[in-house]
Amino acid sequence: FPTEAGEANPVLSAAVQQHVAEIRSSSATPPVPLIMSKGTVVLAYSGGLDTSCILAWLKEEGYDVITYLANIGQDEDFESARKKAETLGATKVFIEDLRAEFVQDFIWPAVQANAVYEDRYLLGTAIARPCIAQRQVEIARQEGAQFVSHGATGKGNDQIRFELTCYALYPEVQVIAPWRIPKFYNRFRGRTDLMEYAQKHGIPVPVTPRAPWSMDANLMHISYESGILENPKCHAPGDLYLMTKNPEDSPNARDLLEIEFKKGLSASSMSPVDSSVIFCLCVFLRGKHGVGRIDIVENRFIGMKSRGIYETPGGTILLQAHLDIETFTMDKEVRKIKQGLGVKFSELVYNGFWYSPECDFVRQCIAKSQENVEGKVQLSVFKGQVYILGRESPKSLYNEELVSMDVQGDYDPCDASGFIRVNAVRLREHHRLQGFFNTKQ
Repeated sequence: FPTEAGEANPVLSAAVQQHVAEIRSSSATPPVPLIMSKGTVVLAYSGGLDTSCILAWLKEEGYDVITYLANIGQDEDFESARKKAETLGATKVFIEDLRAEFVQDFIWPAVQANAVYEDRYLLGTAIARPCIAQRQVEIARQEGAQFVSHGATGKGNDQIRFELTCYALYPEVQVIAPWRIPKFYNRFRGRTDLMEYAQKHGIPVPVTPRAPWSMDANLMHISYESGILENPKCHAPGDLYLMTKNPEDSPNARDLLEIEFKKGLSASSMSPVDSSVIFCLCVFLRGKHGVGRIDIVENRFIGMKSRGIYETPGGTILLQAHLDIETFTMDKEVRKIKQGLGVKFSELVYNGFWYSPECDFVRQCIAKSQENVEGKVQLSVFKGQVYILGRESPKSLYNEELVSMDVQGDYDPCDASGFIRVNAVRLREHHRLQGFFNTKQ
């Protein structure tokens, strides 16, 4: 083409130069230049306000977007989410049913570990993130996507959980985290900006002013945070809870349960299908009686404290039953070590290190500790509480004759005298030394 308007290019023939001149002099609208795609991104999509706007924004930025929605037991209109993603320009929409995998591969190991973060939180959201991100990575590899994206904020734990999983399983992947990109978060400073953007781009997003807080739900639990809950003194509204009844309104008759364990797992959990069924049953019974609610301030991995309200009905019943049968069947010193491993496991899961070598090692150690955790636990649920009623096991370490106050059994009470004196040696020495210094003073 001519190097400047009216200047001929000697490389082109005269006929071509004349044709180019005719095109330039015509009044026709010049062709629209093609925009090259920046690449393909797999977006962890929920169909809500944030990820719907992120989908449109990624398209606006020049990416081909594949949306991925994981079904892990949340109450969701998946078909509606699919249609919305397609309307907004997603090139493909994946909706994956991960409920069986979530229970089998993530919830049951957490039950075996008695996983509780900071003494109260049963990790309902944290345990789901590696499950979701693992499949996201598989889709990215399958579709040849160079990027993955999510709608997690730049202040929370989920960004870490998603991304550590992605980097562990797909090291060369690039992460697009809009809430950490100034171009995005300076444009969208709050929900009002997102709503205006959604309205402008025809994104249908129902927002209920009656629920001014953020929720995350799955088969195991529901979490509530942000909005009016950011004030730690603010009491949770009565209509906040969706998974459990108010204990005051729960039935006046208790429900009785018997849960059987083998190798620290519910006996039904050997089949992925039965695994989900038994867990759903526990969710229903505990929800019916209002069990599994907590309201806490916790320490985020990123360094700040946050207030969260959680409902974990199924996880709570299984935790209590498992704790009981584990104590019944596990050696005292092994259990002490295992307790420490459970705390470590909980911290690793909370902080996003499921796919780390240390977490893999800890899970294997915990699984080894569960080899003799077998038996049945009888319990009742009533008015927000769980009550252990009894237990039995073919591998019990409980010796009724040995412990009985009415039968001596294979035990000589005189041996206790020496046992006590040996244990008193260091106490005597400690207080002898303390007495010496006190006398000097």
